[in-house]
This record gives sequence, C-alpha cells and structure tokens, in this order.
Amino acid sequence: MRNAEVRGHEPPGVTGVLWTLRLLLHACFLFLLAVGAARYALTHTGQAHGAYWTVLCGAVLLGAVYCAGALAARHDLHRTRSLVWLAAVTCLWGALAWAGPDFVWLAFPLYFLHLHLLRGLHSVLAVVVITAAVVLGQALHTAHLTAGMVLGPVLGAVFAVAIAVGYSALRREGERHRALIDTLTRTRGELAASQRRTGVLDERERLSREIHDTLAQGLSSVILLLRSAENALPGDPELAATRVAEARESASANLAEARRFVRDLAPPSLTGANLPEALGRLCERVGRTEGIDCRFRTDGAPTELPSGYEVALLRAAQSSLANVGAHARADRAVVTLGYLEGEVTLDVYDDGRGFVPGRTGPRDDGTGYGLVALRERVTDLGGHLEVESAPGQGTAVAVRLPLAREQRANGAADRRPGDTDDGPRAHGGGQDDG
Repeated sequence: MRNAEVRGHEPPGVTGVLWTLRLLLHACFLFLLAVGAARYALTHTGQAHGAYWTVLCGAVLLGAVYCAGALAARHDLHRTRSLVWLAAVTCLWGALAWAGPDFVWLAFPLYFLHLHLLRGLHSVLAVVVITAAVVLGQALHTAHLTAGMVLGPVLGAVFAVAIAVGYSALRREGERHRALIDTLTRTRGELAASQRRTGVLDERERLSREIHDTLAQGLSSVILLLRSAENALPGDPELAATRVAEARESASANLAEARRFVRDLAPPSLTGANLPEALGRLCERVGRTEGIDCRFRTDGAPTELPSGYEVALLRAAQSSLANVGAHARADRAVVTLGYLEGEVTLDVYDDGRGFVPGRTGPRDDGTGYGLVALRERVTDLGGHLEVESAPGQGTAVAVRLPLAREQRANGAADRRPGDTDDGPRAHGGGQDDG
C-alpha cells in the first residue's frame, strides 16, 4: 500500500478487488503472528520466565501496533506517520524473529508493506534486507543453513514483488478508468449544455418563423383592409363597413394565433378541419379580402400527414398568398395540394407582375424574411423549396415534403381505380417576399 492507499481516503480507481487484497494482507499478518505466538508459547515453556513472557508480550504489542496503524489508515495517516509505523512494525518483528524462529515467516506480509509504502528502489532494498534477515535468523536458530532455508525466503520475496507489480497495475488501470469516467461525465454535461443552447436557438428561430408567417402577415392584412376602408370613406360607406368587418375578422384570427403560441397547440386554421379544408377556407378568405380569383385544388388521394407537415404546408400557403396580395398585383392565384407516390407537394401560382428571386431577402425594416423562414421550415422537415419567377411572368412557390413508407402505403390504399387528377398542377417557383 502506498501512502495514498494507507490513508483512509480511497485513491481514484481503487476497486473492490484491491480493497479485498488489502484486507487479506492484514489478515495474513495477524494470522501468522498468532500462529508464531502460539508455537512459541508451546515450544518454549521451559525457558526463563522473564524471557518467555517478554517475547509473548512483544507479540501482543506488535499485533496492537499493527492494528492501530491499519485502523488509522482508514481515516487519515500522513506519510511520515505511516513510515514511522512501518519502522516500528519492522523493528518489533526483527526483535521477535531474533528471539524465536516461529516469527520469521511474518516476513512475507512485511514484503508487501514495504513494497507498497516505500517507493522505487527503497522498497526493493527493504525486501532484500528482510530476506537476508530471514535467512540469517534461521541459520542462527538452527545452527546450520540448508538450500530450503535460502530458496524459501528468496522465492517468497520474488512472489511478493510480482504481486506488488500486479497490484500497482490494477491500481493504475483503476485510475485510468476513473479518469475516463470523469471525462465522460464532464463531456456529457457539456453536451447537455450545448443541446440546451441549441434548443433555445432553434426555439427562437421557430417562433420567428411563426410570427412572420402568422402575426406579421395577419397584421399586414389588417392594415391593408383598414387602409381600403379609409379610402372608401366617405364616398362608399358600405364598402368601408365591409372592409372594417374583414379587418376585425383578420384581427380575431391573429388573436387566436397569439394565444396558440402560449398553448403551443395546432394552428386554429387546422382545428376541427383537415389540411385541404383549411387551405380551401384560406383561398376563400384571400379571394374575399384581396379581390383575387383564388382557387384551391388537390392532386391524388388525400392521406393523413404528420401535424408538422400540415402546419408547414398551411404556413407556406399563408405566406405565399400574403405576398400575392401585398406585392404581386395579380388577378388570379391557384393553390394545389398534391399527394404523390413518395411526397406531398404544395404549389402556389399567381399571374402577377413577378420578380427576380435572387434580388429579394431580409430588409432593415424587418420585412423580407418570408422566403428565408419558409425555406428553413421546409428544410427542417427534410423537404425542398423551389422558386420560379420573372418580371411580368407571374410567380410560383413549390414545396416538396417526403412521405414516410407507411404514409405512402395508406395513400395507395385510399386511391381507387378511375381517380384522376383535378387539372394541371402549378409548377414550382417563388414569390416576392414580404
């Protein structure tokens, strides 16, 4: 046991195996001491009374000193005190080994104590000295020296050194595993913190897209309707009242969207209706408020979509039609929802004035984020957004979202023989971005 191990605080990596080895070392020392004391008491009864009891009292003292040091090591034992304790145990053993050969075999646990408490060459020298003392002690008590008296202690010393090397290797491996666990724990904490930060940023982006696609577009519609009502006064109060009613309806829808942010529920436009119905109502509202001939149609057999898909497609239609009303000056718009073999598509086409897609983008007044936010939303779902437009040639927005295998199977089961598409679909493209 090295100094850190003799202290009661377990060093990093000390496992149950090492703790068991240490207990076995203590048990071995006390067992050999008890055997030596018993043998001495039985074989030296005829010895002088004073010398007899002195040796037995010395054996008891050695056991007490050893146990005191072992118990103190469970709490705290400074290196200097541990070395003093080792010296005391060694000196008491030397005196007992000089008094009788029955205590010579305590040298084997002493090998381990010196190898663990001392360092490097000092521990090896201590083992050599103890081995020499064992050999000389046997020779002193028996008055002759045999090969067994030499080989026994030498082999015991070699065995002790090998065990000590294995013990050190186990300890180093335990320390390495402990360091690895600490590193993994720290890395896991850092990863969790990074994921939390990423989650916060993703949530900000999501809310930014939601606000742009719903509240911002809705408020823009309210402003346009109120402006139309203002222009109609006082010449056409009936039209002005109609526009005010439509503005109130749009503001109510915006309020519902704002409340949804708090509840984080499905969009009110989808509540109680499927996606085709919600898109149909959207086209009706745009036609009524913007004066555009807005039509909705579907391609293929409708199939159930994930709520995230429905929200993304509805938002895409809302944002695109809001741009049509605000910028395109179009007479006609077509929204097509397509259920194809491996994907669901949404195409929004208008015959407005068009624009150059590469020249649009975010502006300093906070507008111009529509296409950027829409592209991010679609990309997050593994889909694609395409933009086609040119000045004077209208605009088209095309969204493509992949369908899972089970969704494709449901769509194929719902499709009946003789089903046909509802006319030509709008080609992918893009719009000016409000």
